[in-house]
Amino acid sequence: MTDRHIQVTRTARIHLVGRPGPRVREVWFACHGYGQLAADFARQLGAVEAEDRLVVAPEGLSRFYLDALDRGADTRRVGATWMTREDRDAEIADYVGYLDSVYATIMAELSSSGVRVHVLGFSQGVATVMRWVALGTARVDALTLWAGGLAHDVDLVAVAQRFAGVSVTLVAGEHDRLVSDAALTAARERLRAAGIAHEVVRFSGGHRLDDAVLRRLAVSR
Repeated sequence: MTDRHIQVTRTARIHLVGRPGPRVREVWFACHGYGQLAADFARQLGAVEAEDRLVVAPEGLSRFYLDALDRGADTRRVGATWMTREDRDAEIADYVGYLDSVYATIMAELSSSGVRVHVLGFSQGVATVMRWVALGTARVDALTLWAGGLAHDVDLVAVAQRFAGVSVTLVAGEHDRLVSDAALTAARERLRAAGIAHEVVRFSGGHRLDDAVLRRLAVSR
Protein backbone atom coordinates (compact mmCIF):
# COMPACT_ATOMS: atom_id res chain seq x y z
CA MET A 1 0.00 0.00 0.00
CA THR A 2 1.24 3.50 -0.84
CA ASP A 3 -0.06 6.98 -0.15
CA ARG A 4 -0.55 9.55 -2.87
CA HIS A 5 -1.58 13.19 -2.58
CA ILE A 6 -3.62 15.16 -5.08
CA GLN A 7 -4.64 18.80 -4.94
CA VAL A 8 -8.32 19.63 -5.07
CA THR A 9 -10.43 22.78 -5.10
CA ARG A 10 -12.84 23.30 -2.23
CA THR A 11 -14.94 26.08 -0.74
CA ALA A 12 -13.75 27.74 2.47
CA ARG A 13 -15.82 29.99 4.74
CA ILE A 14 -14.75 33.23 6.38
CA HIS A 15 -16.79 35.58 8.57
CA LEU A 16 -16.43 39.35 8.38
CA VAL A 17 -17.24 41.95 11.01
CA GLY A 18 -17.37 45.20 9.08
CA ARG A 19 -17.12 45.80 5.37
CA PRO A 20 -14.06 46.32 3.16
CA GLY A 21 -13.90 49.88 1.92
CA PRO A 22 -12.04 53.20 1.98
CA ARG A 23 -12.66 53.77 5.70
CA VAL A 24 -10.75 50.65 6.79
CA ARG A 25 -7.42 51.48 8.37
CA GLU A 26 -6.85 48.21 10.21
CA VAL A 27 -7.64 44.55 9.51
CA TRP A 28 -7.67 41.81 12.12
CA PHE A 29 -7.25 38.27 10.82
CA ALA A 30 -8.47 36.12 13.72
CA CYS A 31 -8.05 32.34 13.82
CA HIS A 32 -10.34 30.40 16.15
CA GLY A 33 -9.57 27.55 18.50
CA TYR A 34 -10.27 23.84 18.25
CA GLY A 35 -13.95 22.99 17.84
CA GLN A 36 -15.10 26.55 17.18
CA LEU A 37 -16.77 28.06 14.12
CA ALA A 38 -15.75 31.35 12.53
CA ALA A 39 -19.04 33.19 13.09
CA ASP A 40 -19.20 32.24 16.78
CA PHE A 41 -15.58 33.26 17.28
CA ALA A 42 -16.04 36.57 15.47
CA ARG A 43 -18.92 37.45 17.78
CA GLN A 44 -16.52 37.13 20.71
CA LEU A 45 -14.39 39.88 19.13
CA GLY A 46 -17.13 42.49 19.34
CA ALA A 47 -15.04 44.61 21.73
CA VAL A 48 -12.74 45.66 18.87
CA GLU A 49 -15.48 46.55 16.40
CA ALA A 50 -14.98 50.02 14.91
CA GLU A 51 -15.84 51.88 11.71
CA ASP A 52 -12.23 51.84 10.53
CA ARG A 53 -11.50 48.24 11.54
CA LEU A 54 -12.37 45.07 9.62
CA VAL A 55 -12.32 41.72 11.44
CA VAL A 56 -11.80 38.66 9.26
CA ALA A 57 -12.33 35.25 10.87
CA PRO A 58 -11.40 32.35 8.57
CA GLU A 59 -12.81 28.96 9.46
CA GLY A 60 -10.72 25.80 9.71
CA LEU A 61 -11.06 23.58 6.68
CA SER A 62 -12.15 20.48 8.63
CA ARG A 63 -15.55 20.44 10.36
CA PHE A 64 -16.87 17.72 12.64
CA TYR A 65 -19.69 16.98 15.09
CA LEU A 66 -18.94 17.92 18.68
CA ASP A 67 -21.71 15.80 20.23
CA ALA A 68 -22.19 12.07 20.53
CA LEU A 69 -23.90 10.07 17.82
CA ASP A 70 -26.96 9.46 19.98
CA ARG A 71 -28.09 13.04 19.51
CA GLY A 72 -30.25 13.88 16.52
CA ALA A 73 -28.47 15.12 13.41
CA ASP A 74 -30.34 18.44 13.55
CA THR A 75 -29.25 19.21 17.12
CA ARG A 76 -25.65 18.04 17.13
CA ARG A 77 -23.23 20.93 17.43
CA VAL A 78 -20.58 21.43 14.75
CA GLY A 79 -17.03 22.70 15.20
CA ALA A 80 -13.95 23.08 13.05
CA THR A 81 -10.26 22.31 13.40
CA TRP A 82 -7.19 23.58 11.59
CA MET A 83 -5.42 20.24 11.57
CA THR A 84 -4.78 16.96 13.34
CA ARG A 85 -1.64 14.86 13.56
CA GLU A 86 -2.82 12.79 10.56
CA ASP A 87 -1.04 13.85 7.34
CA ARG A 88 0.00 16.97 9.26
CA ASP A 89 2.52 18.38 6.76
CA ALA A 90 -0.07 18.46 4.00
CA GLU A 91 -2.68 19.99 6.32
CA ILE A 92 -0.24 22.73 7.40
CA ALA A 93 0.65 23.53 3.80
CA ASP A 94 -3.05 23.64 2.91
CA TYR A 95 -4.04 26.06 5.63
CA VAL A 96 -1.02 28.32 5.12
CA GLY A 97 -1.98 28.58 1.44
CA TYR A 98 -5.62 29.10 2.42
CA LEU A 99 -4.79 31.94 4.83
CA ASP A 100 -2.53 33.52 2.22
CA SER A 101 -5.49 33.48 -0.18
CA VAL A 102 -7.79 35.04 2.41
CA TYR A 103 -5.22 37.75 3.06
CA ALA A 104 -4.70 38.49 -0.64
CA THR A 105 -8.44 38.58 -1.33
CA ILE A 106 -9.24 40.96 1.55
CA MET A 107 -6.29 43.28 0.99
CA ALA A 108 -7.16 43.60 -2.69
CA GLU A 109 -10.59 44.93 -1.66
CA LEU A 110 -9.11 47.77 0.41
CA SER A 111 -8.24 51.08 -1.19
CA SER A 112 -5.37 52.11 1.10
CA SER A 113 -1.90 50.63 0.96
CA GLY A 114 -1.27 51.78 4.54
CA VAL A 115 -3.76 49.43 6.20
CA ARG A 116 -2.41 47.98 9.43
CA VAL A 117 -2.61 44.18 9.76
CA HIS A 118 -3.19 42.54 13.13
CA VAL A 119 -3.18 38.73 13.33
CA LEU A 120 -4.71 37.01 16.35
CA GLY A 121 -4.73 33.31 17.13
CA PHE A 122 -6.68 31.76 19.98
CA SER A 123 -5.90 28.33 21.49
CA GLN A 124 -5.24 25.98 18.52
CA GLY A 125 -5.19 29.13 16.41
CA VAL A 126 -1.93 30.21 18.08
CA ALA A 127 0.15 27.49 16.41
CA THR A 128 -1.85 28.11 13.23
CA VAL A 129 -0.96 31.80 12.97
CA MET A 130 2.63 31.16 14.05
CA ARG A 131 3.09 28.85 11.08
CA TRP A 132 1.26 31.26 8.79
CA VAL A 133 3.44 34.23 9.72
CA ALA A 134 6.57 32.09 9.49
CA LEU A 135 5.75 30.29 6.24
CA GLY A 136 3.22 32.45 4.43
CA THR A 137 3.37 35.67 2.45
CA ALA A 138 1.28 38.07 4.56
CA ARG A 139 2.71 41.38 5.79
CA VAL A 140 1.91 41.61 9.49
CA ASP A 141 2.21 44.56 11.89
CA ALA A 142 0.91 42.99 15.10
CA LEU A 143 0.61 39.39 16.27
CA THR A 144 -1.42 38.30 19.30
CA LEU A 145 -0.90 34.75 20.58
CA TRP A 146 -3.78 34.08 22.97
CA ALA A 147 -4.09 31.01 25.21
CA GLY A 148 -2.13 28.58 23.09
CA GLY A 149 1.27 27.01 22.59
CA LEU A 150 3.80 28.11 20.00
CA ALA A 151 4.15 25.76 17.06
CA HIS A 152 6.90 23.35 18.12
CA ASP A 153 7.93 22.65 14.52
CA VAL A 154 8.69 26.29 13.66
CA ASP A 155 12.40 27.12 14.02
CA LEU A 156 12.00 30.64 15.36
CA VAL A 157 15.69 31.39 15.06
CA ALA A 158 15.64 30.51 11.36
CA VAL A 159 12.54 32.60 10.62
CA ALA A 160 13.17 35.45 13.08
CA GLN A 161 13.35 37.95 10.21
CA ARG A 162 9.69 37.25 9.44
CA PHE A 163 8.86 38.67 12.89
CA ALA A 164 11.10 41.73 12.62
CA GLY A 165 9.06 44.85 13.24
CA VAL A 166 6.03 42.83 14.34
CA SER A 167 4.47 43.77 17.68
CA VAL A 168 4.11 40.36 19.40
CA THR A 169 1.86 39.89 22.44
CA LEU A 170 1.29 36.75 24.49
CA VAL A 171 -2.06 36.67 26.31
CA ALA A 172 -3.22 34.14 28.88
CA GLY A 173 -5.80 34.02 31.64
CA GLU A 174 -4.47 33.59 35.15
CA HIS A 175 -6.82 30.61 35.60
CA ASP A 176 -6.43 29.02 32.19
CA ARG A 177 -6.28 25.27 32.79
CA LEU A 178 -4.71 24.70 29.36
CA VAL A 179 -1.91 27.28 29.62
CA SER A 180 0.26 26.83 32.70
CA ASP A 181 2.75 29.37 34.02
CA ALA A 182 5.51 26.95 32.98
CA ALA A 183 4.17 26.79 29.42
CA LEU A 184 4.02 30.58 29.22
CA THR A 185 7.57 30.85 30.52
CA ALA A 186 8.75 28.30 27.94
CA ALA A 187 7.09 30.28 25.15
CA ARG A 188 8.79 33.47 26.30
CA GLU A 189 12.16 31.72 26.42
CA ARG A 190 11.73 30.50 22.84
CA LEU A 191 10.88 34.00 21.65
CA ARG A 192 13.80 35.54 23.55
CA ALA A 193 16.22 32.97 22.18
CA ALA A 194 15.16 33.95 18.68
CA GLY A 195 15.50 37.65 19.43
CA ILE A 196 11.77 38.26 18.95
CA ALA A 197 10.62 41.16 21.11
CA HIS A 198 7.28 40.60 22.84
CA GLU A 199 5.12 41.52 25.79
CA VAL A 200 2.88 39.44 28.05
CA VAL A 201 -0.65 40.33 29.10
CA ARG A 202 -2.47 38.41 31.84
CA PHE A 203 -6.07 38.76 32.96
CA SER A 204 -8.25 37.26 35.66
CA GLY A 205 -10.02 34.50 33.76
CA GLY A 206 -9.78 31.12 32.13
CA HIS A 207 -9.52 29.77 28.59
CA ARG A 208 -11.40 32.53 26.83
CA LEU A 209 -11.14 35.95 25.23
CA ASP A 210 -11.44 39.02 27.44
CA ASP A 211 -13.09 42.26 26.32
CA ALA A 212 -10.84 44.54 28.37
CA VAL A 213 -7.68 42.99 26.92
CA LEU A 214 -9.12 43.13 23.40
CA ARG A 215 -9.86 46.84 23.79
CA ARG A 216 -6.32 47.39 25.08
CA LEU A 217 -4.86 45.63 22.06
CA ALA A 218 -7.13 47.62 19.75
CA VAL A 219 -5.95 51.01 21.00
CA SER A 220 -2.24 50.17 21.06
CA ARG A 221 -1.73 50.93 17.40
